[in-house]
Amino acid sequence: MSKYMVDIDGTICTQVRPKPDYPNHKPHKERIEMMNKLYDDGHEIHYWTARGSGSGKDWREYTKKQLEGWGVKATSVSCGKPLYDIWVDDKAINDKHFFDVNNDTTENS
Repeated sequence: MSKYMVDIDGTICTQVRPKPDYPNHKPHKERIEMMNKLYDDGHEIHYWTARGSGSGKDWREYTKKQLEGWGVKATSVSCGKPLYDIWVDDKAINDKHFFDVNNDTTENS
C-alpha cells in the first residue's frame, strides 16, 4: 500500500485568495470521494496544510472538524507545511493531473 501526502486548500477544497478564509472554502466532493476510496482500500492518507504557517495561528482543531464535516477519511491531519511558491520533488504530482488521471481510470474500470 502507498502513503499519500495531500494538501487541503486548493486541492480537496476551494481556496479563497489573497487572504485565507477557511470557513468559506467549499469541498471538492469528487476529489474527497477518490481519496476516501484510496483510504478504504488500505492506503495511508496524510493531509498536510500550510494553514497558520504565515500567521502563527493554530488551525489544527478547526481543520480537523472541517474535514470531518466534509466526510474526509484520513490517517493524519497536520498543519505547519512551509509556505512556498514552487515545490520541486521527484514524487510530487499536480493535483489536476492526479485527479484527472485517476478519475479516468475509475470511470474506465
